[in-house]
Amino acid sequence: MAGWILIAGLAVLLLNPVGRSAAQDWRTASHEPVGLAPDPAVTREAVVQVYGARTWGWRGNFGVHTWVAVKPVNAEAYTVYEVIGWRLRWADSVVAIHTRAADARWFGSLPELYADKRGEEAEKLIPRIDAAARAYPYANEYTAWPGPNSNTFVAWITRAVPELRVDLPPTAIGKDYLSHALLGTAPSGSGLQFSIAGLFALTASGVEGLELNLLGLTFGINPFDPALKLPFVGRLGPVRRLGDS
Repeated sequence: MAGWILIAGLAVLLLNPVGRSAAQDWRTASHEPVGLAPDPAVTREAVVQVYGARTWGWRGNFGVHTWVAVKPVNAEAYTVYEVIGWRLRWADSVVAIHTRAADARWFGSLPELYADKRGEEAEKLIPRIDAAARAYPYANEYTAWPGPNSNTFVAWITRAVPELRVDLPPTAIGKDYLSHALLGTAPSGSGLQFSIAGLFALTASGVEGLELNLLGLTFGINPFDPALKLPFVGRLGPVRRLGDS
């Protein structure tokens, strides 16, 4: 039964790729914001958000690119923390800490919001997010599969800041990468995870539920925020509850 569900879901994804870019050239693909982030020009309170969007090209069938966006109190722009692999062509770090629209399309693909914190709570989290990003241990390396990659980076931050309560989707390949460690917390920073270099992982958490990762393909079920998790397809279930404690 699970196999048929996966096949059906994959067919739906390929025939109707919701959220994926239809652009033919990455140089002209849209990076326009989509309205998920509050306008910093009129929003004075602090904001922290976590996003993901399907990656460019054929890899988008399998995975997403994720990032963290923050806006301190009274700031007039968002600071985005993300890992961009091709930065190694001209820099010694894949970590990009820069000003851009928090909810911009990723080379045409629609972003999805995974976490949204506001006000005093967000204000307290921003320095910890910045410190975690700057302490990322794989800043001078990048491997799309099984990691470390952009999702490994965001999982590093969310492990360090568990108050975000981020349930990264099964398409966030690389989130389970723990390098040589076998045991750690789940990517949300809660619960436990057993992982072998991100190629095989078992995760149990009050945020993620139960997940099994086989060669980067993640299957799972979350009874706490009801959802079925499948590779290729992502998360199937009601609209997730963001900001819950």
